[in-house]
Amino acid sequence: MSTLMRAPRECGSWFWDLEEFAPPGLESALVTAARIVEVLQKYKLLTPHRLEYRWYILDSGGINITTNLALTVPLSDANLPEQIRNSRPVGFPGADVDDLQVVGPGQWFGPEGAPRGEPRLLSLSVSPAPVGLSAELAVHHDIWGWFDFAGRPHPDVYERNAPRLTAALQDLNALLGVDAEPGEATLFGFATPLGIGIPDALEDGSGPDVTNKL
Repeated sequence: MSTLMRAPRECGSWFWDLEEFAPPGLESALVTAARIVEVLQKYKLLTPHRLEYRWYILDSGGINITTNLALTVPLSDANLPEQIRNSRPVGFPGADVDDLQVVGPGQWFGPEGAPRGEPRLLSLSVSPAPVGLSAELAVHHDIWGWFDFAGRPHPDVYERNAPRLTAALQDLNALLGVDAEPGEATLFGFATPLGIGIPDALEDGSGPDVTNKL
C-alpha cells in the first residue's frame, strides 16, 4: 500500500543513450535492465516484481495493448525473451515489444529514520528499439527534494533519501559508460545530473506548493 503522494508527472528523470554500450534488441535490453537493477537493489531502490510493456508494429506504430508479466525468473534468465514473445497479442503476429518497464517496490526513509516500502518508488524503462538501446529512470515523489509537495522544507527526509539516489546515479553512469542526461523539468520538479534540483525559496523560506496539481 502506498504511503507517499505520487505526482502525475515526474519530479525528475534521467536518460542514457546506450548505443555504444550494447546492441539493440530484446535480449540485450533484458540483460541491460538486469545490470541496472543490480545497482538499484544495492541501495534498496527497486526490487523487480513484474514487467510491463506495450506492443508496436514497425512503420505503423503502437497497437494500444499493454502486457503485464510477473517476474518468476531473473531478468537475465535466458528463457525470458521467449516468454515475452509468447505473450504477443494473437491478433498482431508482427508486433514487437516497446519499452520494458521494470515494476517493483523500493525502500525510503521517513523523518524518524525508519525504513518504509513504496510500491513504485522508481520508474525504470529500457528500450530495445532497433534504432538503439536506451534506458530511463524517473522519480515521482517529493522525498528526493528539499521541499515536499506543499512547499515545506523537510531536510530530515531529504538527507536520508537524496544521497542514495545520487549514489545510484553515479554507479549507473560508471556501469553504463555514459553520463545520464537530465530530463525536462515539470511542474513537480527538475533533475540535475545527479539528483533533484532545489528551486528558489519564497521570502518565508517555503518552496512551490503543487498539492492542487496532485
